[in-house]
Amino acid sequence: MATFNEKKTCGQRMEGFKRFLWNPETKEIMGRTPGNWVLISLYYAAFYVVICLLFALSLFVLLYTTDPYIPTYQDRLKAPGVTIQPQPKDLRINFNISDPKTWHCYAHELQHFLSVYNQSAQEKTNRNCTSGNYTFQDGSGIGPKSKFACQFTRDMLKNCSGLEDPTFGYKTGQPCILIRMNRIINYLPGNGTTPNVTCAHAYPENIGNVVFYPENGTFDLSYFPYYGRQPQPNYTNPLVAVKFLTLKKDNKVEIQCKINAPGMISDNPYEKFEGRVIFTLDIKK
Repeated sequence: MATFNEKKTCGQRMEGFKRFLWNPETKEIMGRTPGNWVLISLYYAAFYVVICLLFALSLFVLLYTTDPYIPTYQDRLKAPGVTIQPQPKDLRINFNISDPKTWHCYAHELQHFLSVYNQSAQEKTNRNCTSGNYTFQDGSGIGPKSKFACQFTRDMLKNCSGLEDPTFGYKTGQPCILIRMNRIINYLPGNGTTPNVTCAHAYPENIGNVVFYPENGTFDLSYFPYYGRQPQPNYTNPLVAVKFLTLKKDNKVEIQCKINAPGMISDNPYEKFEGRVIFTLDIKK
């Protein structure tokens, strides 16, 4: 007939636990002799020291063989991506002219974005460059391999600078949109020809009259090439502002703004932001 193990009392359990911590007969601590514990501790200490040394060696080799100023590997894009400011979700800008709450966020976002383009900030960190040509540099600057950046001040955006009109035209239903090209190290847009921005819609009458700042919506060549964040920590992207003067109201207008220059691709069906940007404006009266 099967028998059941006798249930141990609390005192017996405590006695067994004490014997586990220290066994006076075998001189074992938690099941091992002091000598065994010393050997195990030395083994794991040596193991983790070797792991740390291998990790440190891999970091040393990585940092020694890479240049902090020039990425070892970088995508060779044929055309940069294009973004806009303000940058709402899904690139849909919707507001009601008579309700400031609907457009105040856009004006605030533009003011914050353009703060680094203030005259005082640009004069403090960047240089006034000669326009019309690429600004090639041989490493002149404050530190080793550092390079200066050219000034782009917000007053160059005129009526879209936020200086004369802090609402950027949203109060009157004539909104400003800022166009910016993404940075690509050592990229020379236009092959010597100044790139410019154009905006279009399937039905031109829906867009109406449009004005660009700077004049003709150009990205001056003097802001290129871009050498990277380390050599040019104060670099600010050149901008083009688009002001829609007579955009059709109470209608969702999908607008495509693209960069035009030799070698610039803006019709890639698989990359809708390559060389162009598509956004929607829905202005209600």
